[in-house]
Amino acid sequence: MIEIEGAGKSFTLHNQGGAVIEVLAGASLAVAPGECVALTGASGAGKSTLMRMVYGNYLAQAGRIVVGGLDVVRASPREIVALRRHTLGYVSQFLRVVPRVATRDVVAEPLLAVGWAPEPARARAEALLARLNIPEALWGLSPTTFSGGEQQRVNIARGFAHDYPALLLDEPTASLDPVNREVVLGLIEAAKARGAAILGIFHDAEARARVCDRAVDVSVFAPRAA
Repeated sequence: MIEIEGAGKSFTLHNQGGAVIEVLAGASLAVAPGECVALTGASGAGKSTLMRMVYGNYLAQAGRIVVGGLDVVRASPREIVALRRHTLGYVSQFLRVVPRVATRDVVAEPLLAVGWAPEPARARAEALLARLNIPEALWGLSPTTFSGGEQQRVNIARGFAHDYPALLLDEPTASLDPVNREVVLGLIEAAKARGAAILGIFHDAEARARVCDRAVDVSVFAPRAA
């Protein structure tokens, strides 16, 4: 479902004389349906960069990144949008939404985008919000006013609303209390059980041991000095 072969990435710092920073070279891994793979390595090793390359936020300068049969490296913007709508979900650490949109609608949006009717979409959104212990009194308010922990849980609800065949998870249990951490781990386990391919960053070692089938150390993809 997710196949990465020889992917490389560098950044050019135009405000620093055009200096080039090489981040990844020859990155290769695969995630099968129903499997959860953790990206590990020291801070700065390229974990988040690799995740953003898979999602299409960063363009790989070498290699192939195939998700659900689509090579993200060579895909058109329209193909990337369709991939994100139907196939590839991404739960980041930060909630980015349009201000003044109600929380239930923020969570329901991925379902509406794939053709769900408004009523069942909002019902599923509300069920996820309740499961993640977001008070019902907040469902009609914009999540831009919420606490950091509440925004994180809204982001998780949104990411798990649609049954994406592939998921990217960036620290999904970070800063969560034990009750909500358990809910999120249950959502991940359910996604695996239905066959989702999951690639994630899990600094929570206990969570990683519970839901991940194996780990890949991104440090091995560091560019070698000439």
